[in-house]
Amino acid sequence: MPQQNVCDSRPWLGVSSRINAHTPMLLLALGVGVLAGYGSVLFRYAIDAVQVLFYRNGADFLEFCDTLPWYAIVLPPAVGGAIVGLLTSKGAPEAKGHGVPEVMEAVALRDGVIRKRVAAVKIAASAICIGSGGSVGREGPIVQIGSSIGSTFGQLLKVNRTNQRTLVGCGAAAGIAATFNAPIAGILFALEILLGDFGFAAFSPVVLSSVTATAISRYYFGDFPAFISPVYELGSIWELGLFPVLGVVTALIAVLFVFVLYKMEDLADRVAIPPMLKASLGGLCIGGMLLYFPELMGVGYGAITLSLMDKMAWGTMLVLVFLKIFATSLTISSGGSGGIFAPSLFIGAMTGGVFGVAVHYAFPAVVPTPGIFALIAMGGLVAGTTYAPITAILIIFELTSNYHIILPLMLTCIISTLIASSISTGSIYTIKLMRRGVDLQDGMEQNILKKYRVKDLMHPVADTLYEGASLQQVFETFRRKNAPYLHLVDSKGELSGIISFRDLRSVLAEEYLDNLLIAKDIATTCIETVKENDVVLEALHKMAEFSISQLPVVRADGTLIGTLREQDVLAAYDQSVVGMQLDEAA
Repeated sequence: MPQQNVCDSRPWLGVSSRINAHTPMLLLALGVGVLAGYGSVLFRYAIDAVQVLFYRNGADFLEFCDTLPWYAIVLPPAVGGAIVGLLTSKGAPEAKGHGVPEVMEAVALRDGVIRKRVAAVKIAASAICIGSGGSVGREGPIVQIGSSIGSTFGQLLKVNRTNQRTLVGCGAAAGIAATFNAPIAGILFALEILLGDFGFAAFSPVVLSSVTATAISRYYFGDFPAFISPVYELGSIWELGLFPVLGVVTALIAVLFVFVLYKMEDLADRVAIPPMLKASLGGLCIGGMLLYFPELMGVGYGAITLSLMDKMAWGTMLVLVFLKIFATSLTISSGGSGGIFAPSLFIGAMTGGVFGVAVHYAFPAVVPTPGIFALIAMGGLVAGTTYAPITAILIIFELTSNYHIILPLMLTCIISTLIASSISTGSIYTIKLMRRGVDLQDGMEQNILKKYRVKDLMHPVADTLYEGASLQQVFETFRRKNAPYLHLVDSKGELSGIISFRDLRSVLAEEYLDNLLIAKDIATTCIETVKENDVVLEALHKMAEFSISQLPVVRADGTLIGTLREQDVLAAYDQSVVGMQLDEAA
């Protein structure tokens, strides 16, 4: 009997080898889950401690605000803003704002590398901002905190770039899962928004980190939903038809929120005052608003619960929709540190509350429970701002543990995403990156080239010739240097023109012109140039637009310092792609 091939008799060996190859990454993901889980616990305790420090009470602000004198409400946000402005400006500027775009940029352009100090600064800055009264949420900070932990873990252990990005996703998923007691939503947030990768290599570690962090969070805070939601049962098929309309409404409010946020950031950037003072003035304005609308304080979960249980007047909810948009935008634009996810839930709850009251008044027999629209609109606002409907659906489901809302929730979130994305070119996260010249929709090719600056790839020595050289000297220089272009410079070294072979065609046969023309007479003087700090991708676009293969590199004063060639850009791109493929195969 012929001997049977060993590999044929043991097919499980291939599976075993693949499992063994992923084992180290799973162990790292477990470690990230533990650290991010405890980071989330520390962050929540820090917020409570700051609130107790400023207000002498750790309960929901709505429960004790009536007992405080006016100055004890107005001053804490101003003091907290000043401290946050000092922390972010001196410690880590990337800790300012809501944090998620910075993580997305690190994943797309820096292979997931985040500075090690970011986690500590973000915990301190966001805890002070939220605990002192800033109108922001805690999910954006915890994403940046968890991602920073994952990135630091990867940097210390020197993992390859693919695993480095995955560990950042693990930290983000763990942070979301631990903060909201929502492991599935944490997984989807990391895969759908940050990594854009649902493959096994990324999925398994992210799941393990999310589950681990959730277990740690439940040990300290218990296993119960974040919101008490109304019991919902579909009373009529006509009621189901109202949720697409709600999707349109939430989409419009979501677009307004994003527009106001970035418009106020632009306005704040024009105010040339120290960051500490700017954040303090922003906090002082927030304090003044809290005097009359204490619902705006912090994450606002108390007010959300009131709207879900139909215990808030529709007029108050309508006003709070626009005040929360303004308060959150003001907190972030003035230099505060906090997320936009909880404000999105708040704005959605108020929007849905008003919508529910309106349709209940118009169709009382069809809509017996108006509070359910507040719950569904929370998901619609999140979907409309983040363009992540799957994450929005699952996180609302996990925050409430209410299975009966799935069908209307899906309708509202999908419609909201479609409408909002057709109005605005980017989500509340990607718009911030687009304003920095980073468009994640362009794909890997564009982002690879955005990592390079012109100075990284340019030749520091260009082929030059004095602009007053004779025609004969031009010919001799072309023959000697074998160059396709000659850069003409004046007596100060400033670029004054470029001569190519095309410029020589008209004078090649006219020998009598040798003593009549100088180099500048035949040169092209309308020149496209780049600076050494320009992004290489923009330089490549300029080459394509003008059908040229290289660009002179000049300083601000026009001095020629080098040349950027198309072939060098393409070589650098090929090298980066090969490096990424080798890392993924490792």
